[in-house]
Amino acid sequence: MRYASAVVGLVVAAGAVAGIVRPDSGVIAAQAAGQMPPPAPQARQMPLFAVDPAWPQLPNKWVLGQTPGIAVDRHDHVWILHRPRTVPEDKRAQAAPAVIEFDEKGKFVNAWGGPGTGFDWPDSEHGIFVDYKDNVWIGGSSPTSNSLTQRSDDMLVKFTRKGKFLLQIGGPDKSRGNADQASVNKPADAFVYQKTNELFVADGYGNRRVIVFDADTGAFKRMWGAFGNAPIDAPQAAARGAAPAGGTAPAAGNTAPAAGAAAPAGGAAAPAAGARGAPPLDTTGDGSPQFGGPVHSVKVSNDGIVYVADRPNRRIQLFDVGGKYQRQMFINRAGPSTNSVAGLAFSPDQQQRFLYVADYGNSKLLVVERATLEVLYQFGGLGEERGRFRGPHHVAADSKGNLYVVEVSPGNRAQRFVFKGLSATPPPDAVK
Repeated sequence: MRYASAVVGLVVAAGAVAGIVRPDSGVIAAQAAGQMPPPAPQARQMPLFAVDPAWPQLPNKWVLGQTPGIAVDRHDHVWILHRPRTVPEDKRAQAAPAVIEFDEKGKFVNAWGGPGTGFDWPDSEHGIFVDYKDNVWIGGSSPTSNSLTQRSDDMLVKFTRKGKFLLQIGGPDKSRGNADQASVNKPADAFVYQKTNELFVADGYGNRRVIVFDADTGAFKRMWGAFGNAPIDAPQAAARGAAPAGGTAPAAGNTAPAAGAAAPAGGAAAPAAGARGAPPLDTTGDGSPQFGGPVHSVKVSNDGIVYVADRPNRRIQLFDVGGKYQRQMFINRAGPSTNSVAGLAFSPDQQQRFLYVADYGNSKLLVVERATLEVLYQFGGLGEERGRFRGPHHVAADSKGNLYVVEVSPGNRAQRFVFKGLSATPPPDAVK
C-alpha cells in the first residue's frame, strides 16, 4: 500500500465548491450561530518508522567505504554512493563500485562508477541525485579532511542510469569563487525540478550559494546566497579551520558528530558548543547574512519552494524557485554540535506533508511538519546500533514512505527505515 495522508476533508471541500449540499450543513450553521460548540480540533498526526536490520544486502562480499550519498528514483530504486578509495587497505579488493543500485525490494540491480574517458570523476564522492528522466548526477567534495588528493572537485557530472557519460558542468580546480557562473566548487547536493527542467545545486563546500543550471545544456540560469543576498567568498581563514564572523564553518569537509562521537578518520573534530577554543553558538536573531560552508543540501517541493540546508548555521532557508527568500527554521540551534542540518527529504504524498532532516552533528533524524516548520519529533541519537546514527549525512524517501539514511565518518553505512503508519503521538524511541 502506498503512503497516503488522511485527507478526507479535501473531498468534502471539493463537494462544497461544486455546490453539493452536505448532510451536516445544519450542524455547521448551528455552530456558526453560536448555538453549539465547534468540534474539537483533529489530533495532529506524524509518521512512525522502524529500522530494517536486513537492508541493504550487498552482493559479491562487497564492502562500503565512507558512504556520503543516497537517492531514490521514480521507480523506487535506491542508489547508494560511497567512496571505494576509503575502504581499508586489507579489504580494498572487496570494495564495491562507487554507485550501487537496488530495486524496490532491496535486490541488487547494477553497480558502476569511477574514473573514465571524457569526464572527470570526483576524487571524493559526495552527492547523488537521480532525476525524472532517470539521469544520475554525481558531485564531489575534495579536498576535505578525508580526501586522498588535493585536487578540487569543482564539477557536477551527469550519467545515464547505466553509467554512460552525458554532461559535465565545471571541472577540477576550475572554480573562480561565488561569482563564477560556469563552474561549481565542491557541490554538496543537486536536485532537478521537473516543472522547469532546472538543476538546483547546493554549492557547497567551497562556495556559499545556490546555483541553478539548465538540466539539459548546463547553461547558467541564476544564483543566490542566504536571504537572497549576493553570495560572497568566505575569508581565507575559513579554509584554514577558523570560523570567521558570519557563521562560516571550517572548510574541512565532514566534521565529527558531537556528544562523544569519534572524529572522522583523517579529519579534525568540530568542537561542541562551549568547548575550549570553540566560538559561542549564536542562538538568537536571524543568523548570518551569508550561508556557511558547506551549503549541504537543496530540495524543491511540489509547490515550488526551495529548501536549503545551511549546515554550519544550523538552519534551513526557504525560497521560491527564483531565489526570493521566504522564511527559515533552525535545527538544534543551541547544539551541542556546531553543525546540524545536512540532508533533506519530503514525504511522498502529493502535499509533501512532512520534511525529514538529517542532523549530522547531533546524529539525529528530525520529522518536521512542512506547513508550519514545527519539529514533531527526533529519533536516532548517537550509537553504532541499527536505528541509531554516527553522522547521518543525506536522507531520501520512496513512494511508500520508507526512509533511507547514509552515514559518513565514522558511520560508513546505509540504513532503511520502514514507514509504519501515522500516529497522534511520537514513538517511544523519540529523543530530545
